[in-house]
Amino acid sequence: MRRWHGSIRLRLTLWYAAALATIILCFALGVYWSVRSSLLRSLDAQLKRDLGTVSRVIRDEPNEINELAQHGSVDLFQVREENVVLAETGDWSKAALEKANAATLPGSWSWMAPSGLSFRIESVSVTAPGHTYQVSVAEDEQNLRASLKSLGFILALGIPVALALALIGGYLLAGRVLAPIGAMAAKAREITADRLSERLPVEHDDEFGRLARVFNDTFARLEESFERLRRFTSDASHELRTPLTAIRSVGEVGLRKGTDPEALREAIGSMLEEADGLTRLVDSLLTISRAEAGTLQLKREPTDLAALAREVVDCLEVLAEEKEQAIHLEAAEEVIADLDRSTLRQGLLNIIDNAVKYAPRGGQVWVHVWDAGDEAFLEVRDDGPGIAAEHQPRVFDRFYRIDSGRSREVGGTGLGLAIARWAVEVNGGCIRLTSQPGHGSTFTIVVPKLARA
Repeated sequence: MRRWHGSIRLRLTLWYAAALATIILCFALGVYWSVRSSLLRSLDAQLKRDLGTVSRVIRDEPNEINELAQHGSVDLFQVREENVVLAETGDWSKAALEKANAATLPGSWSWMAPSGLSFRIESVSVTAPGHTYQVSVAEDEQNLRASLKSLGFILALGIPVALALALIGGYLLAGRVLAPIGAMAAKAREITADRLSERLPVEHDDEFGRLARVFNDTFARLEESFERLRRFTSDASHELRTPLTAIRSVGEVGLRKGTDPEALREAIGSMLEEADGLTRLVDSLLTISRAEAGTLQLKREPTDLAALAREVVDCLEVLAEEKEQAIHLEAAEEVIADLDRSTLRQGLLNIIDNAVKYAPRGGQVWVHVWDAGDEAFLEVRDDGPGIAAEHQPRVFDRFYRIDSGRSREVGGTGLGLAIARWAVEVNGGCIRLTSQPGHGSTFTIVVPKLARA
């Protein structure tokens, strides 16, 4: 019973049969009532004709009333004056129609005789000079009742047959309609984490087709998420393996050199340097993880982008001086935007740090802040080697390096620009890259300005 209760096919069939049964029943009752009314109207019309004939004779030619009762065209009638029967047909008494109390009921009505026969009766008072007659006529209802009985039998027999056919047809039709659901379910059972590239069949552009497309879009997003997760896991493992291997190697070298203080000091310094790089990598991975999980709470507030840029430049000037570089800041007096200051600071810090790392010794880095219309701009430009066109679409991907060996030499993890893009986009902005090999690179951050009241 639980299986049947959970069957959409069965429920659709039962609902369809119930709706059809209600329609058929209403139609059958309507037909029966319509036919009955039509037959009664026809019988009442005959009564009125007979009543008119008898009334005309008793009013205009009262002496001919007995002749009408014996040889006339009216089969059942009776004429009385007060309690005296003046004329009646022979079958009137045989049918015991005098018991019908014709004089007490207006219009026409049906009456069942003691013999079981049914009659339709109508009576009227007829006034003639010096006389008042009560004229009653009747018609046998047997033909009417026989016709209604036949019609009722046909309907009573036809309704169950129609419902049975409706149940069978509805069950087959529901199965055909729900067949795409079965096909989608069977295909969905075959799709696993290793087969997310497969899709549900889309046969028609109907409700089921749109449902399949929704599931296919979900599978596409899942496939993309799984692929990013695999790539992230693989890249993170690779990145973590490198400093760990370096620390192990340096430690082993230090052990082989024995008690030489200078060698041990150098080994420990190298290990600390690798550990520092490993710490930065883990911090970056933690930031990316929190960003994707949506656990970072943003605190939006009016922020002066010019002041923020000066703060970041002051922080990185020490690194630039080590490479004999110069960072030039050009900023408007005040450019206010509504954003989370800490996240955008991290993004801007990564971009300027990236420019310092890849600009040549003695090179230049320019930072420009300005506003235009409803947007604020932060531009970071360097005179480094630039980025080839084929690499530009992927420089914001995690762990992507144009030259992996050179990136590690300068301490890069391949996550700085990925974090920078996230930091800008989470604040409702965008970041653009313009670069030509040999002519440096320009990163432009665009964020919405604070709306003035």
